Amino acid sequence: MNNTPQRYTITAALPYTNGPIHIGHLAGVYVPADIYARYLRMQGNDVAFVCGSDEHGVPITIKAKKEGVSPQDIVDKYDGIIRKSFEDFGVSFNNYSRTSAKVHHDTASAFFKKMYEAGKFVEETTQQLYDEKAGQFLADRFVTGTCPKCGNEEAYGDQCESCGTSLNATDLINPKSAITGEVPTLKETRHWFLPLDQYQEWLDEWIVKGHAHDWKSNVHGQVKSWLNDGLRARAVTRDLDWGIPVPVEGGEGKVLYVWFDAPIGYISSTKEWAEREGKDWEPYWKDENTKLIHFIGKDNIVFHCIIFPTMLKAHGEYILPENVPANEFLNLEGKKLSTSKNWAVWLHEYLEVFPNQQDVLRYVLTANAPEAKDNDFTWKDFQARNNNELVAIFGNFINRVIVLTNKYYSGIVPKPNNYTEVDEQTIAELKAYPAVIASSIEKYRFREAQGELMNLARLGNKYLADEEPWKLIKTDEERVKTIMYVALQIASALATLSEPFLPFTSAKLQKMLNFTDAESKLSAKEHSQWDKIATRDSLLPAGHQINKAQLLFSKIEDSQIQQQLDKLEATKTANAAENKAVEPQKKTATFEDFTKMDLRVGTIIEAHKMPKTKKLMVIKVDTGLDQRTVVSGIAEHYKAEEIIGKKVTVLANLAPRKLRGVESQGMILMTENAAGKLVFVNPDEDGVEPGTTIN
Repeated sequence: MNNTPQRYTITAALPYTNGPIHIGHLAGVYVPADIYARYLRMQGNDVAFVCGSDEHGVPITIKAKKEGVSPQDIVDKYDGIIRKSFEDFGVSFNNYSRTSAKVHHDTASAFFKKMYEAGKFVEETTQQLYDEKAGQFLADRFVTGTCPKCGNEEAYGDQCESCGTSLNATDLINPKSAITGEVPTLKETRHWFLPLDQYQEWLDEWIVKGHAHDWKSNVHGQVKSWLNDGLRARAVTRDLDWGIPVPVEGGEGKVLYVWFDAPIGYISSTKEWAEREGKDWEPYWKDENTKLIHFIGKDNIVFHCIIFPTMLKAHGEYILPENVPANEFLNLEGKKLSTSKNWAVWLHEYLEVFPNQQDVLRYVLTANAPEAKDNDFTWKDFQARNNNELVAIFGNFINRVIVLTNKYYSGIVPKPNNYTEVDEQTIAELKAYPAVIASSIEKYRFREAQGELMNLARLGNKYLADEEPWKLIKTDEERVKTIMYVALQIASALATLSEPFLPFTSAKLQKMLNFTDAESKLSAKEHSQWDKIATRDSLLPAGHQINKAQLLFSKIEDSQIQQQLDKLEATKTANAAENKAVEPQKKTATFEDFTKMDLRVGTIIEAHKMPKTKKLMVIKVDTGLDQRTVVSGIAEHYKAEEIIGKKVTVLANLAPRKLRGVESQGMILMTENAAGKLVFVNPDEDGVEPGTTIN
């Protein structure tokens, strides 16, 4: 690979259009890809950053069946929502396409035909799972069952989401149809297969040996594990009616399998962009001087590191990815993100609560990016990073600089005088930051790169705090001019270097500093926007007019965070209620059995936790007949003082029983709510007195 590529093709995983985008998608794929693409453009590079909606997946047809609409209705709905989310969060795709577009159907069909005509596929008649009741073959996602590797009972027919193992539907133990719930049968059908096993040696040479030192360890390790297990031929067609028809004789009633057609979506999206811009698309995919990078989540590693490269290699005309910097998963408040269980922070909902605060979320997700291992998003951390870093460090520095410049010099950049050693050291440090941040970005260490950006803001804060221009203005006005000039250069560098990470903040800051006017006064000698910070003597020249200060970030209050935590708690309770298994009915009791039970309403008059136990509480109850002691296992759910005076239902004629040396003379009736908390079966109504019999 040429170390100085002529162009870059950057792909971001195609999102399924069966639901909106959540923070896990943004953190795992789209923000890192956007940071990288924005940085490369600022370096003056030729970049094609492409993506698009993946509209042929089986999850689409499942969603359509559930909602009683057509798959096209589903993809049209969510394609619009997803596009809007990407636009709202500043993800700067050169093109965002759809796999339902004609250009994609044509591209994927041509790709298949070229491989077919070159004899790259193996045609086989195999036994596939068939749902007799639904009258159709079951695509992998239409089958659930027990994973043969880890025992997860909810594995899909293509992959176990618990252990990550890639599967065929016929591998599952106790398979079930996701359409009807029936046990499927095996039925013969004819398909085309990509013989991955024939490429095993090449893949081992290309990835395991060739990329041992430059690919992320989590990616390299997963690929190595796959190859060690041995590759098998994988079907590239399916018996479905939703997708791209197989374009050869014998393909009637079959479509290209989604894992085959989806990555070709990167190529068709590039074609769509190139045609619109009047460019030739082929160099972006076929020229050795192009650097191809795939940004994905860890669940897509096998497709982008083994299957798609094998397709490109077998086709024969395409370059291979230079890197696949896949991220791990982001959890939410310690639990795995789940679309089906609504355990997520949806981007379109986030903006309803935190309008114009896209950069806050981008910042926190980058700071917590799951680059090498799974990481956790918490609302408390979100608040802390906003208030303690963006507001207190970045925002505070910019506000002081611009307010003081307007106060002392009516917004005109002052002319500096003699530099002190501190000034020279500060400027030298400033000029080093572009290279430091660039080095981290080019190694796909975006957390580290953003951390260095914040260190530049810290440098500015420290410089102002040490030099104290607000005090010196009374005694040494000339010195203050130099201090404010240096501080304005730091602010200007932040306006440029923050663009990949915080694009909305960068644009706002550039407007405050009146960058457009400043740039027009300077000759464009630099190779790039990025390099100018290290090469120019002045970023904001003396005499340049800046604008008034505006707050870049605002403090997030506890009440806003509590609202989000309450929302998640409500989701947790709803999920628990939905998933709570109803206990089976006990053996039939006769009327005579029931009449033996003496149920009374009682009032708790005393209570204390039993020493040296976690669960037991000793309770004195007035039953109307007497005052008696009952031992109940509720100490983990209630404090003693909060139940005194509470009316309860007591089984009064239960045979006494000793618990930890205390005789319990009855039982208080309890049940468990959806959240798993014990609650009293309680006739807590006015006029119900102790001793009342329950009939």
